[in-house]
Amino acid sequence: MPPIRIPTVPSRCCLSSTTFTCAEILSSRNVIRPFSTTIYLSRQKPSHLTVPSDQVPDYPYGRFRTYKQANQGLFAGSKIRFGNTVAEDHGNKSRTSWLPNRHAKRLWSPSLNAFIRTRLTARVLRTIDRLGGIDEYLLGSKAQRIKDLGPAGWALRWKIMQTPAVRERFARERAALGLPPKEEVQTSLPGELAADGVAPEAVLSEVDSMLERGDEFVIGEVREGEEVIIKADAEAIEEAGEASKEVEFFMEEKDPKGDAKTLRP
Repeated sequence: MPPIRIPTVPSRCCLSSTTFTCAEILSSRNVIRPFSTTIYLSRQKPSHLTVPSDQVPDYPYGRFRTYKQANQGLFAGSKIRFGNTVAEDHGNKSRTSWLPNRHAKRLWSPSLNAFIRTRLTARVLRTIDRLGGIDEYLLGSKAQRIKDLGPAGWALRWKIMQTPAVRERFARERAALGLPPKEEVQTSLPGELAADGVAPEAVLSEVDSMLERGDEFVIGEVREGEEVIIKADAEAIEEAGEASKEVEFFMEEKDPKGDAKTLRP
């Protein structure tokens, strides 16, 4: 078959006529040519998925079971509504549904000093604008606000409360109410171990090794005479274990008829 000749087209990209064969034309159909040379930007991950789930306290109202998409954004209780559309002429009814007016937005958080990307409804967006920001909406303390947050808003609320800006704000509020400053939980070792220069990692490794060996943990100091009692208790536990093993060898068994009983040596 003779080659196919494509006529000249006056354009910037094609300045002269080009000749292609049928095999080249068929092979070019499988090539995907991009319309733009701009690099495709990856979509930002929703902010509530960046919060470690093992550190966030459990949501007091649980996850939504009817409209599960509300678990992934700020929907304030909105869900799918069902109803009928009635014709004006003859009054015929047909079933229909209405979805929430949801949007995907990036809202600035002053406490995190970053944008928060989440799904939310138009009603929640108006409430955020009225309160003055996403932080004020998430830090609401009323019971209805906690219900409106949902699991995603609950995780974002915990993430914001860990920032230094919000902690200083809560400290100022406690001082204004005349309350003492909140004591932070200390995870350091007791004074006796710290004075001896024991590292927390060494204590944890020693506890793990004791659990593997099955050793007993004694809380407090052992006084005189208590060592004998501890040893006697350990011997009694060992004897009870051996006795239970002997009983297992002499379990009762029924014969096929179920009348007589025999002992198994």
